[in-house]
Amino acid sequence: MATFLIGDLQGCDAPLGQLLAQVDFSPSRDTLYLLGDLVNRGHESAAVLRRLMGYGDAARCLLGNHDLHLLALAYGVKPLLRHDTVTDVLNAPERDAMIDWLRHRQMAIAEHGCLMVHAGVLPSWTVDQTVALAGEVERELRGPGIAGFLQAMYGNQPNAWHDDLAGEARARVIVNALTRLRFCTPAGEMEFKAKEGAGKAPDGHLPWFDAPGRRTAGTTVAFGHWSTLGALERPDLLALDTGCVWGGCLSAWRLGPGGGRAGGELIQVKCRQVQDPLAIPTQPENARPA
Repeated sequence: MATFLIGDLQGCDAPLGQLLAQVDFSPSRDTLYLLGDLVNRGHESAAVLRRLMGYGDAARCLLGNHDLHLLALAYGVKPLLRHDTVTDVLNAPERDAMIDWLRHRQMAIAEHGCLMVHAGVLPSWTVDQTVALAGEVERELRGPGIAGFLQAMYGNQPNAWHDDLAGEARARVIVNALTRLRFCTPAGEMEFKAKEGAGKAPDGHLPWFDAPGRRTAGTTVAFGHWSTLGALERPDLLALDTGCVWGGCLSAWRLGPGGGRAGGELIQVKCRQVQDPLAIPTQPENARPA
Protein backbone atom coordinates (compact mmCIF):
# COMPACT_ATOMS: atom_id res chain seq x y z
CA MET A 1 0.00 0.00 0.00
CA ALA A 2 1.60 3.23 -1.20
CA THR A 3 0.41 6.83 -1.09
CA PHE A 4 1.49 9.47 -3.60
CA LEU A 5 1.05 13.25 -3.70
CA ILE A 6 1.19 14.50 -7.29
CA GLY A 7 1.68 18.02 -8.66
CA ASP A 8 -0.14 19.84 -11.44
CA LEU A 9 -1.13 17.68 -14.43
CA GLN A 10 -2.76 20.39 -16.57
CA GLY A 11 -4.07 17.96 -19.12
CA CYS A 12 -0.92 15.83 -19.42
CA ASP A 13 -2.21 12.27 -19.22
CA ALA A 14 0.75 10.53 -20.86
CA PRO A 15 3.30 11.60 -18.21
CA LEU A 16 0.84 10.57 -15.50
CA GLY A 17 0.52 7.14 -17.07
CA GLN A 18 4.31 6.88 -17.29
CA LEU A 19 4.75 7.88 -13.64
CA LEU A 20 2.11 5.43 -12.42
CA ALA A 21 3.65 2.62 -14.45
CA GLN A 22 7.06 3.47 -13.00
CA VAL A 23 5.80 3.11 -9.41
CA ASP A 24 3.58 0.10 -10.23
CA PHE A 25 0.46 1.92 -9.07
CA SER A 26 -2.62 -0.20 -8.41
CA PRO A 27 -5.96 1.49 -7.57
CA SER A 28 -6.94 -1.57 -5.55
CA ARG A 29 -3.92 -1.10 -3.30
CA ASP A 30 -2.55 2.45 -3.53
CA THR A 31 -3.86 6.01 -3.17
CA LEU A 32 -3.18 9.16 -5.19
CA TYR A 33 -3.63 12.72 -3.98
CA LEU A 34 -3.71 15.16 -6.91
CA LEU A 35 -2.94 18.74 -5.87
CA GLY A 36 -5.17 20.53 -8.37
CA ASP A 37 -5.02 21.90 -11.92
CA LEU A 38 -5.97 18.56 -13.38
CA VAL A 39 -6.89 20.15 -16.72
CA ASN A 40 -6.07 22.85 -19.29
CA ARG A 41 -2.99 23.96 -21.21
CA GLY A 42 -2.07 20.37 -22.08
CA HIS A 43 -3.99 18.48 -24.73
CA GLU A 44 -5.32 15.47 -22.81
CA SER A 45 -7.69 16.98 -20.26
CA ALA A 46 -10.51 14.56 -21.05
CA ALA A 47 -8.12 11.60 -20.81
CA VAL A 48 -6.92 12.83 -17.41
CA LEU A 49 -10.48 13.07 -16.09
CA ARG A 50 -11.44 9.66 -17.47
CA ARG A 51 -8.40 8.07 -15.84
CA LEU A 52 -8.94 9.67 -12.44
CA MET A 53 -12.67 9.00 -12.45
CA GLY A 54 -11.92 5.38 -13.26
CA TYR A 55 -9.69 5.08 -10.20
CA GLY A 56 -12.61 5.79 -7.90
CA ASP A 57 -11.66 6.43 -4.28
CA ALA A 58 -8.02 5.66 -5.08
CA ALA A 59 -7.71 9.16 -6.63
CA ARG A 60 -8.31 12.03 -4.19
CA CYS A 61 -8.31 15.25 -6.20
CA LEU A 62 -8.13 18.91 -5.25
CA LEU A 63 -9.48 21.73 -7.38
CA GLY A 64 -7.09 24.31 -8.82
CA ASN A 65 -7.73 27.57 -10.63
CA HIS A 66 -7.81 25.84 -14.04
CA ASP A 67 -10.33 23.29 -12.78
CA LEU A 68 -12.57 26.07 -11.50
CA HIS A 69 -12.20 27.80 -14.87
CA LEU A 70 -13.42 24.65 -16.61
CA LEU A 71 -16.46 24.63 -14.33
CA ALA A 72 -17.09 28.29 -15.18
CA LEU A 73 -16.92 27.42 -18.89
CA ALA A 74 -19.25 24.47 -18.49
CA TYR A 75 -21.84 26.57 -16.64
CA GLY A 76 -21.65 29.39 -19.18
CA VAL A 77 -20.13 31.86 -16.73
CA LYS A 78 -16.93 32.53 -18.71
CA PRO A 79 -16.03 32.36 -22.42
CA LEU A 80 -13.40 30.02 -23.82
CA LEU A 81 -10.04 31.79 -23.85
CA ARG A 82 -7.41 31.68 -26.56
CA HIS A 83 -5.10 29.20 -24.87
CA ASP A 84 -7.74 27.02 -23.22
CA THR A 85 -7.40 23.36 -24.21
CA VAL A 86 -10.47 21.87 -22.58
CA THR A 87 -12.79 21.54 -25.57
CA ASP A 88 -12.19 17.79 -25.46
CA VAL A 89 -13.98 17.82 -22.09
CA LEU A 90 -16.71 20.24 -23.14
CA ASN A 91 -17.43 18.19 -26.28
CA ALA A 92 -17.09 14.75 -24.70
CA PRO A 93 -20.11 12.39 -24.76
CA GLU A 94 -19.76 12.06 -20.98
CA ARG A 95 -19.30 15.80 -20.44
CA ASP A 96 -22.04 16.05 -17.81
CA ALA A 97 -20.59 13.20 -15.77
CA MET A 98 -17.11 14.75 -15.95
CA ILE A 99 -18.32 18.17 -14.84
CA ASP A 100 -20.41 16.69 -12.03
CA TRP A 101 -17.45 14.64 -10.84
CA LEU A 102 -15.18 17.69 -10.96
CA ARG A 103 -17.47 19.92 -8.92
CA HIS A 104 -17.54 17.29 -6.17
CA ARG A 105 -13.78 17.36 -5.63
CA GLN A 106 -12.23 19.02 -2.57
CA MET A 107 -10.50 22.35 -1.99
CA ALA A 108 -8.26 21.18 0.86
CA ILE A 109 -7.38 17.86 2.49
CA ALA A 110 -5.67 17.24 5.83
CA GLU A 111 -4.51 13.64 6.02
CA HIS A 112 -1.31 11.66 6.61
CA GLY A 113 0.14 14.53 8.63
CA CYS A 114 -0.08 16.88 5.63
CA LEU A 115 -2.31 19.79 4.71
CA MET A 116 -2.87 19.63 0.95
CA VAL A 117 -4.00 22.65 -1.06
CA HIS A 118 -3.56 23.76 -4.64
CA ALA A 119 -1.83 27.11 -4.08
CA GLY A 120 -1.41 28.36 -0.54
CA VAL A 121 -2.70 29.08 2.95
CA LEU A 122 -3.04 32.51 4.53
CA PRO A 123 -0.74 33.07 7.53
CA SER A 124 -3.59 33.50 10.04
CA TRP A 125 -5.32 30.24 9.14
CA THR A 126 -4.85 27.07 11.16
CA VAL A 127 -5.07 23.62 9.58
CA ASP A 128 -8.57 23.05 10.95
CA GLN A 129 -9.71 26.49 9.83
CA THR A 130 -8.34 25.95 6.33
CA VAL A 131 -10.25 22.70 5.95
CA ALA A 132 -13.42 24.28 7.32
CA LEU A 133 -13.20 27.27 4.97
CA ALA A 134 -12.51 24.95 2.05
CA GLY A 135 -15.67 23.09 3.01
CA GLU A 136 -17.70 26.28 2.62
CA VAL A 137 -16.59 26.54 -1.02
CA GLU A 138 -17.14 22.84 -1.62
CA ARG A 139 -20.75 23.11 -0.50
CA GLU A 140 -21.35 25.98 -2.91
CA LEU A 141 -19.81 24.08 -5.82
CA ARG A 142 -21.97 21.04 -5.09
CA GLY A 143 -25.17 23.00 -4.62
CA PRO A 144 -27.86 24.29 -7.00
CA GLY A 145 -26.42 27.82 -6.99
CA ILE A 146 -23.08 26.85 -8.50
CA ALA A 147 -23.40 29.12 -11.57
CA GLY A 148 -23.94 32.21 -9.44
CA PHE A 149 -21.10 31.21 -7.15
CA LEU A 150 -18.69 30.77 -10.07
CA GLN A 151 -19.67 34.17 -11.43
CA ALA A 152 -19.00 35.84 -8.08
CA MET A 153 -15.68 34.14 -7.33
CA TYR A 154 -13.69 36.19 -9.87
CA GLY A 155 -11.84 39.29 -8.67
CA ASN A 156 -8.90 40.36 -6.53
CA GLN A 157 -10.75 42.13 -3.74
CA PRO A 158 -10.85 41.83 -0.86
CA ASN A 159 -7.22 40.69 -0.78
CA ALA A 160 -6.99 39.79 2.91
CA TRP A 161 -8.87 37.65 5.37
CA HIS A 162 -11.06 39.03 8.14
CA ASP A 163 -13.16 36.80 10.36
CA ASP A 164 -16.22 38.96 9.79
CA LEU A 165 -16.17 38.56 5.99
CA ALA A 166 -19.43 37.22 4.62
CA GLY A 167 -21.10 36.29 1.36
CA GLU A 168 -19.31 36.71 -1.96
CA ALA A 169 -16.36 38.57 -0.42
CA ARG A 170 -15.70 35.75 2.04
CA ALA A 171 -15.88 33.08 -0.65
CA ARG A 172 -13.63 35.04 -3.00
CA VAL A 173 -10.86 35.35 -0.42
CA ILE A 174 -11.04 31.63 0.32
CA VAL A 175 -10.92 30.67 -3.36
CA ASN A 176 -8.09 33.09 -4.13
CA ALA A 177 -5.96 31.89 -1.23
CA LEU A 178 -6.45 28.20 -1.95
CA THR A 179 -6.06 28.40 -5.75
CA ARG A 180 -4.06 31.54 -6.65
CA LEU A 181 -1.83 32.57 -3.75
CA ARG A 182 1.95 32.92 -4.18
CA PHE A 183 2.99 36.14 -2.45
CA CYS A 184 1.50 38.07 0.43
CA THR A 185 2.53 40.69 2.95
CA PRO A 186 3.51 39.62 6.47
CA ALA A 187 -0.05 40.59 7.46
CA GLY A 188 -1.53 38.27 4.81
CA GLU A 189 -2.52 40.75 2.09
CA MET A 190 -2.43 38.77 -1.17
CA GLU A 191 -0.72 39.83 -4.40
CA PHE A 192 -1.74 38.15 -7.67
CA LYS A 193 0.38 39.65 -10.47
CA ALA A 194 3.83 38.23 -9.68
CA LYS A 195 4.41 34.75 -11.07
CA GLU A 196 8.17 34.37 -10.82
CA GLY A 197 10.19 32.40 -8.28
CA ALA A 198 10.30 32.95 -4.54
CA GLY A 199 13.35 35.19 -4.80
CA LYS A 200 11.49 37.81 -6.84
CA ALA A 201 8.78 38.85 -4.44
CA PRO A 202 7.21 42.27 -5.01
CA ASP A 203 8.23 44.99 -2.57
CA GLY A 204 6.72 44.45 0.84
CA HIS A 205 5.73 40.86 0.02
CA LEU A 206 7.17 37.41 0.57
CA PRO A 207 6.22 33.84 -0.33
CA TRP A 208 3.11 32.91 1.65
CA PHE A 209 4.95 30.05 3.33
CA ASP A 210 7.62 32.40 4.74
CA ALA A 211 5.15 34.75 6.42
CA PRO A 212 6.19 35.22 10.06
CA GLY A 213 3.95 33.49 12.54
CA ARG A 214 2.23 31.35 9.91
CA ARG A 215 -0.14 29.16 11.94
CA THR A 216 0.27 26.09 9.71
CA ALA A 217 4.07 26.09 10.08
CA GLY A 218 3.95 23.03 12.34
CA THR A 219 2.30 20.92 9.63
CA THR A 220 3.72 19.92 6.26
CA VAL A 221 1.78 21.83 3.59
CA ALA A 222 1.80 20.15 0.17
CA PHE A 223 0.87 22.34 -2.78
CA GLY A 224 1.29 22.92 -6.51
CA HIS A 225 0.43 25.97 -8.66
CA TRP A 226 3.91 27.56 -8.61
CA SER A 227 5.90 26.08 -11.49
CA THR A 228 8.65 28.72 -11.32
CA LEU A 229 9.27 27.70 -7.72
CA GLY A 230 10.05 24.12 -8.75
CA ALA A 231 10.24 21.16 -6.40
CA LEU A 232 10.76 22.38 -2.86
CA GLU A 233 11.28 20.05 0.08
CA ARG A 234 11.32 21.43 3.61
CA PRO A 235 10.09 19.87 6.84
CA ASP A 236 7.03 22.11 6.63
CA LEU A 237 6.60 22.20 2.82
CA LEU A 238 6.26 20.05 -0.27
CA ALA A 239 6.01 22.07 -3.50
CA LEU A 240 5.25 19.69 -6.37
CA ASP A 241 4.42 21.76 -9.46
CA THR A 242 7.47 21.36 -11.69
CA GLY A 243 6.03 22.62 -14.96
CA CYS A 244 5.04 19.36 -16.60
CA VAL A 245 2.93 21.11 -19.23
CA TRP A 246 5.78 23.49 -20.05
CA GLY A 247 8.21 20.69 -20.83
CA GLY A 248 9.41 20.19 -17.25
CA CYS A 249 8.70 17.18 -15.03
CA LEU A 250 5.69 15.65 -13.42
CA SER A 251 6.54 15.29 -9.74
CA ALA A 252 5.15 13.00 -7.06
CA TRP A 253 6.03 12.47 -3.43
CA ARG A 254 5.71 8.94 -2.11
CA LEU A 255 4.85 9.06 1.57
CA GLY A 256 7.06 7.07 3.92
CA PRO A 257 6.48 3.51 5.13
CA GLY A 258 4.39 4.78 8.04
CA GLY A 259 2.15 6.78 5.73
CA GLY A 260 3.65 10.15 6.70
CA ARG A 261 6.25 12.59 5.40
CA ALA A 262 9.19 10.88 7.10
CA GLY A 263 11.04 8.44 4.89
CA GLY A 264 9.31 9.62 1.73
CA GLU A 265 10.88 10.19 -1.66
CA LEU A 266 10.50 12.46 -4.68
CA ILE A 267 9.68 10.73 -7.97
CA GLN A 268 9.76 12.56 -11.31
CA VAL A 269 9.17 11.79 -14.97
CA LYS A 270 9.96 14.07 -17.87
CA CYS A 271 6.95 15.49 -19.67
CA ARG A 272 7.12 14.89 -23.41
CA GLN A 273 3.87 16.62 -24.23
CA VAL A 274 4.57 20.34 -24.50
CA GLN A 275 1.89 22.97 -24.86
CA ASP A 276 1.87 25.02 -28.10
CA PRO A 277 5.25 26.88 -27.96
CA LEU A 278 3.56 30.15 -28.90
CA ALA A 279 1.54 29.92 -25.72
CA ILE A 280 4.46 29.30 -23.36
CA PRO A 281 5.18 32.44 -21.31
CA THR A 282 8.70 33.82 -20.97
CA GLN A 283 8.70 32.61 -17.38
CA PRO A 284 6.84 29.25 -17.49
CA GLU A 285 3.94 29.54 -15.12
CA ASN A 286 0.43 28.24 -14.54
CA ALA A 287 -1.31 31.47 -15.47
CA ARG A 288 -4.75 32.01 -13.99
CA PRO A 289 -7.42 32.46 -16.66
CA ALA A 290 -8.89 35.94 -16.78
